[in-house]
Amino acid sequence: MAPIPGSGLAKGLAVTLRTMTKKTVTQQYPDVLPELPPRTRGVIGLFEENCTVCMLCARECPDWCIYIDSHKETMPAAAPGGRERSRNVLDRFAIDFSLCMYCGICIEVCPFDALFWSPEFEYAETDIHELTHERDKLREWMWTVPAPPALDPGAEEPKEIAAARKAAEKLAAEQLAAEEPAGEATPPAPGATPPAGGSGPASGEGGSA
Repeated sequence: MAPIPGSGLAKGLAVTLRTMTKKTVTQQYPDVLPELPPRTRGVIGLFEENCTVCMLCARECPDWCIYIDSHKETMPAAAPGGRERSRNVLDRFAIDFSLCMYCGICIEVCPFDALFWSPEFEYAETDIHELTHERDKLREWMWTVPAPPALDPGAEEPKEIAAARKAAEKLAAEQLAAEEPAGEATPPAPGATPPAGGSGPASGEGGSA
C-alpha cells in the first residue's frame, strides 16, 4: 500500500505538538543530582581481590587503554611434602578514560568478576593526562556499584553463594569444636542427680548387714 502523501509531515507535526504541551523542567545540576538508571555506564570499578592478573581484559580492550603490571611470588606448599606454587600479584591496574569508549568488553570477558559498571560520572579533569586513573581510584568507585537485581524466588542458589555458605558453616563448626575439646566433660551442676550406672553410691549400700 502506497503511503499517503504528507503522512510523514503530519507525524512530525504531531510530535511537535505533543512536545509543546509538556511542561519544561530544568534540573538544577549540580545542586540536584540526576537519577540515573542502575545500568548506567558511568565509570569502571575494580574489585581487586578477584583479579588474578589473567590479562584478558587488557588483551580484549579494543582501545588498549588498560594497563596492568604484576610480579610472581612463590607460595609455600599447602601440605608437608607438597610442591610450591607461584601466583601473580597485582602491582598496577589503571584505565585511561581519555581513550576508553565504554564498550564494556573488559567487564564481559573478565572470568572472575573483578570489573563492574558504576553510575559515577563526575570525574572530569583539567588535564587529559589525569584521566588515567589507578587502582586505588578504581577501587573507590567499586563501592558505588549498585546491587544486582534480585534473583527469581524459584531459581537455584548460585554456586558461588552455596560454596561460600558451606565454607562458612564448616569454619564455624571447626571453631566450635576447637572451643570444646573432645573428651572434656562438663562438671555437673551442684545438687544434680547422677545418671544411672554412674559413679554414685550403690542402691544397696548402707543397708543392714
